[in-house]
Amino acid sequence: MLSARRLYTTASSASSVITPTHSIYLSTSTNPYFNLSFEDWLFRHAPQKEPLLLLYRDAPCVVIGRNQNPWKEVNFRAARAQSIPWVRRRSGGGTVYHDLGNTNFSIHVPRTTFDRGATAQVVLRAVRALGIDADVNERNDICVGGEKASGSAYKIASGRAYHHGTMLITTRLETLGDLLRVGKDTMITKGVASVRSPVCNLAQFSERVSHDTFVNAVVDSFKAEYGVYDEPCIVNDTDDLARIGYIQRGMAELPSWDWAFGQTPEFEYTIKKSFVWGDVTAHIHARHGVILSCTLQGLDSELGKALEGKRYGFVEDEELGVDMSGREEVVWAWLKEEMSSYD
Repeated sequence: MLSARRLYTTASSASSVITPTHSIYLSTSTNPYFNLSFEDWLFRHAPQKEPLLLLYRDAPCVVIGRNQNPWKEVNFRAARAQSIPWVRRRSGGGTVYHDLGNTNFSIHVPRTTFDRGATAQVVLRAVRALGIDADVNERNDICVGGEKASGSAYKIASGRAYHHGTMLITTRLETLGDLLRVGKDTMITKGVASVRSPVCNLAQFSERVSHDTFVNAVVDSFKAEYGVYDEPCIVNDTDDLARIGYIQRGMAELPSWDWAFGQTPEFEYTIKKSFVWGDVTAHIHARHGVILSCTLQGLDSELGKALEGKRYGFVEDEELGVDMSGREEVVWAWLKEEMSSYD
């Protein structure tokens, strides 16, 4: 293995631009903020004409797509109960669950030669090399026995493109189900909705498969496909790498409100609840995480108007400026719980 100290180079003595110098990277960090930021740094700074492979695992977390609504995709109550964070990645696609039983792959190629089917075949050959009879569906997901073991997403920018995805090996599938089961059918979003599918672990089909054997198989398949002879370069978030400004900024941005919630596409949410005095229906319209309007049928109150311009899910009682006694107090407690993002 190559030392992380030889990971990158300065383009010239007169330049401060740092560029990656290898074709295959294996991150031993399990910090999703580091791994996603490192992936983006590779995407933006690696030579555009050269293929590149990144493999890594994350500590338990939910990762949503660039254009998704977290309130629609993440079960916040279940996530809070298990202290599991969620992250908005920089690529499109649907929501996935990461843990140490899941291995993530990221294949970068020139935009001019990018083919989703071809990159999927690289991963498929790796899985088959482990003795598993897998195939690729119409969405370029890796499936075994009709169930999905790997979900994919893509990003294209300038002269570069990547195909990245998960590979469920020994993931806690019950936790995955709890965290991604939301059930807000009346929340209508203009963003991308996840396509729910039955999932499986590769370990169900072969005792040979593990994180290490899968990594080795993908590395071998990638080398064969692209004629690469490099050995993997091992990196970690404790290396000098983590002090690169671009990566530091990425790690700071991902958990920020502006990125995590402020990038949420426009959505509308209609909810109804019966109280002792009658039914109340709320219709909330929000964009970029900010409430544009809230109409309340069944309650004569300024509460809906007071919510305009406030951050959805982050409204404190003192921000409202309205009398919160009687019916208003009860209805606000209901709305606050429905919009809840964190405790």
